[in-house]
Amino acid sequence: MAAVGDPARADLVVQGEDIDTPALKALARLAGARDIVALTRAATQAFRLSGSERRDAVAGFCLEAGFDFAFVPRDRRLERVRLVAFDMDSTLITIECIDEIADMQGIKAAVAEVTASAMRGEIDFRQSLQRRVALLAGLPIGALQRVYDERLALSPGAERMVAGFRQAGARTLLVSGGFSFFTERLKSRLGIDYALAGALETADGRLTGRVSGEIVDGAAKAAAFAPLREELRGGDGLALAIGDGANDLPMLRLADVSVAYHAKPVVRAEATHAIDHSGLDAILNLFA
Repeated sequence: MAAVGDPARADLVVQGEDIDTPALKALARLAGARDIVALTRAATQAFRLSGSERRDAVAGFCLEAGFDFAFVPRDRRLERVRLVAFDMDSTLITIECIDEIADMQGIKAAVAEVTASAMRGEIDFRQSLQRRVALLAGLPIGALQRVYDERLALSPGAERMVAGFRQAGARTLLVSGGFSFFTERLKSRLGIDYALAGALETADGRLTGRVSGEIVDGAAKAAAFAPLREELRGGDGLALAIGDGANDLPMLRLADVSVAYHAKPVVRAEATHAIDHSGLDAILNLFA
């Protein structure tokens, strides 16, 4: 997790499922914090420790305790956020949709292995997607609705996060290397402003094994994010991006604040902050 901003003007935000009083006091002593304030924007416990100046040992303490932590500039206020962009699979939702579609063909393990390799950045996303989609040829399109109805679940805190940023005045963008069948339903369900995803080609009520139109890879995600960032953030606004896989990195690099959510190491290494234990709504607490 990278710290940004003037170290003298940043507070420590710590979040987790169960932060007991002894652990919180020990962390405050370790960080040299002057004040502790409870934060209430997320379902998990969260505290802001102001005046924290000793950072070296904080990471090790939080790693061992299973806490998320971030050093947050005091002037990074929630109302300054103008755009929030997020990935879909394993970010906004808990599943990888293509892996679950593949399960309808009895080939989930083979497809999931390629998915994981692509998300780690080991193989090209575009080529990996074409390989995975080809394996779905012949599957009835009704399988997509079954995946949505029976297997798709929002990540913890997803609704609260989207609502919190919307209430603060931000616009929301859902970008996915997956498929519009799912993004359009989530867009309507959560009141998301913009969405971009690819489409599965169909014929005679079945998947052909090909992608229809553009493949939404990392470059396409960044290309969707960049103009909205320039249009919406104004003079002192902030554009936020959230993702978990290597194909999210081009977009995350364009953001004023980036968050690796339950992400691969390659993403955590580059993001401004990482959320490894808490839900998506914990991102709200990264703003004053």
